[in-house]
Amino acid sequence: MITPVVEVFGLARPELGDLLWYELRVCAEEPGRELRAVGGFTLRAAHGLDVLAAADTVIVPGVAKAEAKVSPALVEALLQAHARGARLVSICSGAFALAATGLLEGRRATTHWRYARTLAERHPGIEVDPDVLYVDNGDVLTSAGSAAGIDLCLYLVRADHGAAVANAVARRFVVPPHREGGQAQFIEAAVGETGAGDDGITQSMNWALRHLHTPLSVPALARAARMSERSYSRHFTRRNGVSPMRWVITQRVAASLPLLESGEGTVDEVAAAVGFDSTATYRHHFTRRMRTTPTAYRKTFTRAPAHS
Repeated sequence: MITPVVEVFGLARPELGDLLWYELRVCAEEPGRELRAVGGFTLRAAHGLDVLAAADTVIVPGVAKAEAKVSPALVEALLQAHARGARLVSICSGAFALAATGLLEGRRATTHWRYARTLAERHPGIEVDPDVLYVDNGDVLTSAGSAAGIDLCLYLVRADHGAAVANAVARRFVVPPHREGGQAQFIEAAVGETGAGDDGITQSMNWALRHLHTPLSVPALARAARMSERSYSRHFTRRNGVSPMRWVITQRVAASLPLLESGEGTVDEVAAAVGFDSTATYRHHFTRRMRTTPTAYRKTFTRAPAHS
């Protein structure tokens, strides 16, 4: 589970110019000792729990055994970090370590669906949600399995540096910067060219991305692909896992994120700019996909004064 963390936070980002990137340090209770990882390899952490306790963000990528008691030393280090103002993050079974601190009591959290029942039984004071990819409580964040760990890491980058930077990292990772839905889902393409293929489906998707601000329909997309409507819908859904118009809606919501973050224009103007026929429709689809409202999202991620 450490791979998503290293990929997102531990690699150099020359494509981001002079942006001050994260400093990743791997910690363990016994620094220097070889730790056996799933898959037959070992790793050696250079730092101890004192470094963890002094970090600004602490990510627990998993625990060795979900059913085992969490080390008191680790719990103490996590509490020290939290008391200093650090945000605590877990991936998959790492939620058990955060739960052991007591910081999740009375709060919503998630973990891999395989461990959700165990987490709920062991910590009945936690509202365990097995359907979502991640949960943000501000100071404590939890995510589901490995892929959801990538989602949460990109979410942290978005919160720290904005959508453009998160999208750049996602492109290097070759993943969407945001996924719709819960743990059981198709991955839908993010806003951006879908590829240089010559097939009609690809052509229609790239055409749609350039015309999100205009009225779009299956007949229009089929014409762009030079296919019949029936054949187009069938092939599109088979290829992408979603219907053409559901895909269009997702792209429109994704296209609205940098507009909201810029702080320029009202929510009504943002809705119109990405092609929604009404603000009410935009709010409905945005909330359904992002699990928050456009206004709340703007307050969280805006990097300039917003229009009232």
